[in-house]
Amino acid sequence: MATPLIAVPDDFPSVFEKSAAHQRALGLGEVRVHTARGADDEAELIRRIGPAGVVINIRAHARFTDAVMAACRNLRLISIWGTGTDNVDLEAAGRRGLTVTNTPGVNALAVAEHTLALMLAVARRIPKIDHEMRAGAWPRELLTQLLGKTLGVFGTGRIAARVIELARAFGMDVLAWSARGDAAALAAVTARGARAAQKDEICRAADVITLHLRLGPETRGFLGRREFALMKPTALLVNTARGALVEREALLDALARDRIAGAGLDVFHDEPLKPDDPLLRLPSVVLSPHNAGQTPEVLRDGLLRAVENVEGFFRGEPTDVVVAPLGRGR
Repeated sequence: MATPLIAVPDDFPSVFEKSAAHQRALGLGEVRVHTARGADDEAELIRRIGPAGVVINIRAHARFTDAVMAACRNLRLISIWGTGTDNVDLEAAGRRGLTVTNTPGVNALAVAEHTLALMLAVARRIPKIDHEMRAGAWPRELLTQLLGKTLGVFGTGRIAARVIELARAFGMDVLAWSARGDAAALAAVTARGARAAQKDEICRAADVITLHLRLGPETRGFLGRREFALMKPTALLVNTARGALVEREALLDALARDRIAGAGLDVFHDEPLKPDDPLLRLPSVVLSPHNAGQTPEVLRDGLLRAVENVEGFFRGEPTDVVVAPLGRGR
């Protein structure tokens, strides 16, 4: 039997190579790890995957389109590190006989903590005040406290549930919304102290809005000019999910015109940010480089789980399946 070939085409910045997960994967077959940037180019991604039957996907800048799958005729499994699958054409994967897996929930606690950190940093204006103090000032402006404020949570997954718990501990009232109107998911978050609410109600009532939705056709541009027009001028937005959940120009306009008071952003439409991005010039915005889940614990557990999903696939018992093959047509 031929030795399985496993490709890791997008380990940039590198977290997989020489990790415990890498060592475990070596026990499954030949492993080719690419640590240089370039997987965001379709032709280069195809070259890196080559004849591999399995891909372990580390970064969302590698996009698995129908054309990539068509060119990589041996490919049978895409094992994603992380929850997001918006960089994979899931319909094409199923149609072409591929299995797609992910690692849901592994980073939930870390991302939830980062969400609260951004919320506090924006509300308390910590980066701005720190910068002013280092320049010799002694700022005395009024700050925002979270106690008694209303948090609007879009999403009801594990990250959202943990954010609700943390926000309740700060004394916040919480409104929650489910993309699927999932009664069971809403029941789970209401059990943590949130109240189910409609989208427009949350936009109008929330002092802070936080996004925890998957990016898909139905959620792209979820917050746009209409939604920003409903928000309080004192409202804050936190996004640790996906940049494209928010209409970029609508967000820039709302911040520049003080339609909302500020934002804490870990995700962006284009990553990394370009040096001339307008977000970099807005003092009411706190930025982090899509690293909300970057903790040693998350790296260790998530990468190992991505490899465990490969092991399950080889056993014929795939786990954490997002897409199962619809057929074997190539």
